[in-house]
Amino acid sequence: MEKIAIIELADSLVKLSIYNTKNGRYKLIRKEEDGASIFKDILEEKLLRPKTVSDIISILKIYRNVVEECQVQKIIAVADNFIAKARNQRGFFDEIFNNTGLNFVFMSEEDLVKSIYTSVLNSIDSSKGGIIHIGENETFLIRYNRRSTLGSVSIPYGYENIMEGAEKTFEQMKELFLAELKVRDFKFELESIVVGTGVPFINLGRIAKKVAKYPLEIDNNYEVSKETAKSVVNFVRGLDVEKVKKVKGLIDDRTEVLYSSLAIISALYEHFKLLQTTISTASINDGLIANNLSVDSQEKLSDLLASSFYNIYEFEDKDLNLNNRIANMAGILFKQLKVMHKLPRMYVKPMRVAAYMYDIGKKISFNDYEKHGFYAILNSGLCGVSQKDLLLGAFICESQLADNFTLSKWMKYNDLLTDEDLNAVRKLGVIVKLAAALNSSKKLVVTDVTCDILGDSVIMKLIVNSNPTYEIMQGMKVAKDYRKFFKKNLQLI
Repeated sequence: MEKIAIIELADSLVKLSIYNTKNGRYKLIRKEEDGASIFKDILEEKLLRPKTVSDIISILKIYRNVVEECQVQKIIAVADNFIAKARNQRGFFDEIFNNTGLNFVFMSEEDLVKSIYTSVLNSIDSSKGGIIHIGENETFLIRYNRRSTLGSVSIPYGYENIMEGAEKTFEQMKELFLAELKVRDFKFELESIVVGTGVPFINLGRIAKKVAKYPLEIDNNYEVSKETAKSVVNFVRGLDVEKVKKVKGLIDDRTEVLYSSLAIISALYEHFKLLQTTISTASINDGLIANNLSVDSQEKLSDLLASSFYNIYEFEDKDLNLNNRIANMAGILFKQLKVMHKLPRMYVKPMRVAAYMYDIGKKISFNDYEKHGFYAILNSGLCGVSQKDLLLGAFICESQLADNFTLSKWMKYNDLLTDEDLNAVRKLGVIVKLAAALNSSKKLVVTDVTCDILGDSVIMKLIVNSNPTYEIMQGMKVAKDYRKFFKKNLQLI
């Protein structure tokens, strides 16, 4: 295992992110952010003031100590291209190097596009579409298909610098951005997914969820229609300044940033005639760290859900083969019992979520781990799955024991769920529990299952490569719940 640190000089922040990396995967283990008036200095005087330089060096010295304490093997130091506008930027970086030994580099536009693209495809399951990344001082538009970029353009405005100069109204910022879009020959295919990343889109999603009273507090993979985006804009513009400041849960809650962000987003929806955007929490850092790891990205992205699961557990002292076998066995049982459960294939993905993470609740407590699994799955950051499927997976995991299910909790998410979902969750909870039981020895004992339906009973014939006595004993403990939801007696042989 190798530790990698990314130190970033942004327009108003100095950032440190430390990752554990292993087998081409990564996990954030520490993050620090400290303010610096870089943007203000350059905007006002086109140079970095001595106090700002001194403050940044002090922060970087602390970060250097943190990096050494964490035994980091590799440091990646990058600087926002906005800093290149400072007349004293060369002396600034020389002074940093002399005091900390850190050698900062500017990321080229090609590097930025590659990092944005990689991070998005690691967070959203889509082989074709477009990406909009709104940064502080730049906005990137990217098209991709079959895991490769088709083209990109850069707009020289972000949510910070679009406010430069004389004070601008919402409409003036929107028109300024629209003018930049109109002189560029760039289009999105409206039938394909368009992914939005960056602070403005995450804030858009968070406000949209508040307006709609959406029950899940998950940012990634949240879909915002043009009607919802318009309602968010109208909602924010209808608030006075003091009330805007009281909107909770935003990444950057400055009123002026919220207005500039929504002005840019409004221009994007209008110019491209977007019907919907899908929000991704992917960051440039995510892409930067991923691109610095040796991994077959095509293989990794061929099954983003499985890859995301392995990314979560890669750094745990755990036999991942067991969870994989349980997910495979759940798939076998789903096929074999189809004539009884009568569920469409749309439920396979949430079942896989629950099967892969059937025991994640044990990280909280072994007792009642199925119950703990509900919130652990919802907060897992699992990618390659819709928010509804993640919620269904959480309910399936909890329903491994039928008595865990409570209608009051289900009603909390009633706007997202249907009666068909309720039927599916109860049956799939039994299937996942049975799949886990058939792997009780934590070895590959049961390799396949065939089912025969005889009257009011279902006979499951286990295909094995060693004695399945323990698996049969554990599997028969599921018989009561099986009878309850499948209306058949279960027999394992």
